[in-house]
Amino acid sequence: MADKRRNREDPAAVARFGWRYHHLGIPHSSPRDDELHLKTLGVHVCGFETSPYGVEWMRFDTHCQVPEIVKTVPHLAFVVDDLDIALKGKQILIAPNSPSPGVRVAFILDDGAPIELLEFAPDSD
Repeated sequence: MADKRRNREDPAAVARFGWRYHHLGIPHSSPRDDELHLKTLGVHVCGFETSPYGVEWMRFDTHCQVPEIVKTVPHLAFVVDDLDIALKGKQILIAPNSPSPGVRVAFILDDGAPIELLEFAPDSD
């Protein structure tokens, strides 16, 4: 039986793996003020830069190629020091890719929940 986390304890992603919270991605279907359209990815995003909690709203174009679960279920995102190491033994949902200079991302699936992992180059903004 796996160890159970106590109420005051951080989740293993933080406590054992050393991952750092980055954002909560929430899919939605209606346009929002200040959306940024990332045309090549087929997604509209907003909120990340201004939310004190790291909430990012995401609306997907019909041609967007991400798995349906990413389009319909909120995801947590964590910054990791080494994406390749973080992915070992995990169920990969979206393979590592670089959506913008200085960042590599991948999605895993954990107990039915999509989790995004981000690795930033040391000199990226």
